[in-house]
Amino acid sequence: MGGCGGGEIKIPMRKLLFNDGILSEFLENRKRELFQEIQEYNPNYILNVSIIDFCNYLYNKYKLDAPVLDEENITVDQQEKDIDVSKDPVRYIRDRSKPFYLKGTSISYFIPFSGDPNLFRYRPSRFSLNLPNGAIKGNELRVSFDGIDQDPEKVKQDFNGKLKEIKEMLGWVENNIKQFNESLAKEIETKVKHRREKLLKDSALVANLGFPLRKRKDALLTYVVPEVRRKITAKPTASTALYKPEPALSMEDYEHILNVANNMALVMERSPNAFNSMKEEDIRQHFLVQLNGQYEGQATGETFNFQGKTDILIRNEGKNIFIAECKFWEGTKGLKDTMDQILNYLSWRDTKTSIFIFNRGRNLSNVLLKIPDIVKKHPNFKRQLEYRSETSFRFILHHKDDKNRELYLTIIVFEVPK
Repeated sequence: MGGCGGGEIKIPMRKLLFNDGILSEFLENRKRELFQEIQEYNPNYILNVSIIDFCNYLYNKYKLDAPVLDEENITVDQQEKDIDVSKDPVRYIRDRSKPFYLKGTSISYFIPFSGDPNLFRYRPSRFSLNLPNGAIKGNELRVSFDGIDQDPEKVKQDFNGKLKEIKEMLGWVENNIKQFNESLAKEIETKVKHRREKLLKDSALVANLGFPLRKRKDALLTYVVPEVRRKITAKPTASTALYKPEPALSMEDYEHILNVANNMALVMERSPNAFNSMKEEDIRQHFLVQLNGQYEGQATGETFNFQGKTDILIRNEGKNIFIAECKFWEGTKGLKDTMDQILNYLSWRDTKTSIFIFNRGRNLSNVLLKIPDIVKKHPNFKRQLEYRSETSFRFILHHKDDKNRELYLTIIVFEVPK
């Protein structure tokens, strides 16, 4: 795509640089090729791939690196050359209609550079009318000076002047490429999301799947985020099967659930004696009570359930779409084991998860410093996201068997009285 890259580009020795076309037109053509590639991808691939990963791939493929000269490693060479002097007005030549050769010397400077060799071909939006000449081979620019009885000082002076012209042109090229790259990421994201949304609409995957979680009308609002009417709906995403919708918790509802849980910190602060001897399971039950006090299940009256000793979860069609694990802080191994446990529960895309860490008797600052490093070393870690709280962290992990199937993990640390 785009004709750029590591292939060898040969510009004849006396070929003018920056003269094969207009850089802005080349960049627009490159964008058109990019957008066409997005349209040609298989619909199933677009629906199933991680959008962020796919956009990053396209950006890295189509972004350009302006050439940067490596002046510290310039080398020079000379060789004897037959030079046509038929057009030299100070020489007496009987027939100037034919070439007349004398033995002379060609002095060549070889300038290594990094970046895209193709960008020596196109004229930037700002340019000099006095275009330099040269030859490109691989990632090396060759500038030559031919003459009879060459004067070293004159050649040196000519080269410095030519080098200045080339650097000036490359500076203008760099400005154009910087603008191109800065706009590229946003345009890629827009085009990919637009196509994905169209495919979803075409397949009727944007309709609700009938998974409402109703807010209780009589919910007590003492320690929770109050007075917002909410209904959790499972928004469809993509499955590996052909166009099969999968329920997923919306980000709005995910944040509200975490806000309800976060307000348990107020409960513990105001009633420290009630929590100083509680075990994990007892504290977990308090979270469960608060959450089910805010949301109403369709069948049992309870939206949030648990299995085993520590899980708080929402299930739909037999699958977990929200999981929270409650654990006392036990160091690196404890957090890694908890992450493994969550990953073992999950099978669907875009699942929202959380780990509630109870810190009792440990230095809270030290605990908070350790958490990001532990998560980043986990084999399923993809990236860390910005998050609003000093005692909370948010990460993107991938599912066990598919890097395109991503999940949110929010870790919240609670200081538990002792």
